[in-house]
Amino acid sequence: MAVSDAKMSDENLAKAAAESMKSAEQIRERVRDLTLRAFQERRFDYEGMKQVLEAMTAGISVGAAQRTGQVKGAVADALSGLDQALMKSAQAAQLALQELAAKSREFSDSELKQAIDQMKKLESDFIAAANKVAETGSIAVKAEFRDFVTHAQRFGTDTGPVVAQTMREFSHRIATQMADAQVAGLEAARQLNARFAQAASGFLQAMAESLREEKKPKK
Repeated sequence: MAVSDAKMSDENLAKAAAESMKSAEQIRERVRDLTLRAFQERRFDYEGMKQVLEAMTAGISVGAAQRTGQVKGAVADALSGLDQALMKSAQAAQLALQELAAKSREFSDSELKQAIDQMKKLESDFIAAANKVAETGSIAVKAEFRDFVTHAQRFGTDTGPVVAQTMREFSHRIATQMADAQVAGLEAARQLNARFAQAASGFLQAMAESLREEKKPKK
């Protein structure tokens, strides 16, 4: 499905995700690139990125159920692509935090804690979105989503190590706030500092463009 330059609604994003499941080739790459683009459009707004994860998992479920070929491998590839996109967003967030912490004395510890909390929430939201399909999806895809959720709960996602590394890196700045898990609530996450969102979006765009360049045939 061709994707226009206009921002996609959640409904159109789900349709594009379903469409990406039709072919047997490059499902992982198509899902990853589609998710990255949607994340860029939401500019690191927590609620918007959460909606992307929900729309993508719903679309993957619909597309998998409509496949005439193998479902198991296709679902695994699609969820892997979604996980890769989420990992790239976590890496972009990590780079943005490093840049802001180095350049701005005004970047407060509470903003730092807030940003890391958002990264952690997005990983759990991803698993929750997949678990919803595992419980309510069609018979054809339930088992595949359930397998992914079980594995993610036991061993984590690709995003987890990036979040853990970021927490270790900045632990000296957030140690005093970790005792209160509610320091950065949902409303605070929605209003994540504009400087962080702008910086993270820039890093994510660079990563997405680099991945697109890698896919181009070499002359």
